[in-house]
Amino acid sequence: MTARDRLIVGLDVPTLREAETIVSTLGDDITFYKIGYQLLFAGGMGFARELIESEKQVFLDMKLLDIDNTVASGVENIARMGVSMLTLHAYPKAMRAAVKAAAGSPLTLLGVTVLTSMDDADLQEAGYVDSAETLVLKRAAQAREAGMGGIVCSAEEASRVRDILGPDMAIVTPGIRPAGSDPGDQKRVMTPAQALNAGATHLVVGRPIVRAADPLAAARAILDEMNTVLED
Repeated sequence: MTARDRLIVGLDVPTLREAETIVSTLGDDITFYKIGYQLLFAGGMGFARELIESEKQVFLDMKLLDIDNTVASGVENIARMGVSMLTLHAYPKAMRAAVKAAAGSPLTLLGVTVLTSMDDADLQEAGYVDSAETLVLKRAAQAREAGMGGIVCSAEEASRVRDILGPDMAIVTPGIRPAGSDPGDQKRVMTPAQALNAGATHLVVGRPIVRAADPLAAARAILDEMNTVLED
């Protein structure tokens, strides 16, 4: 895969007009977009279909979690849309139901391990006894056993996760910040080069691109940094 295949731009904006402007601005340089809750509830599902029709790849960040039948029904419909990637929380029963529902489709199912905005203290507050790293590794193993296409984790855990997942599963890492940029609400972050060197297959970058004064220049700078690593 090239850097263009690996960089996923998060359309974390409140309106379709802003999303359309970003996609138009980035043009052919960017071929992969993430659509999450914010845009989904502003008409983003229809926009996802438009992106797919224009031969862009779409990562639908739904973080599904429900009873097995509900998860399976949702996954079946999403697979029919032609979405490239879909997230669900990495709970074993939900993952098994999703894998069965997506069978025969090219949809890559991703198990969300621990949000990159959470650290050990946040997990303890939520009632977990495991550290963030321990829980990520546990859920990575469960995702592999369930037959998932990959996981979502911090790049900080990517190298150890790769040992668990083997060479073929995707490791998608949000919380990517170019050197010197504001981490915002993210607590476990890495630069694009660090993430790739750690074993990430795809990098999700939202605010550092979509909120930049020049989004295209910001995207190209990240692609250049990624290409340097990939060429080496």
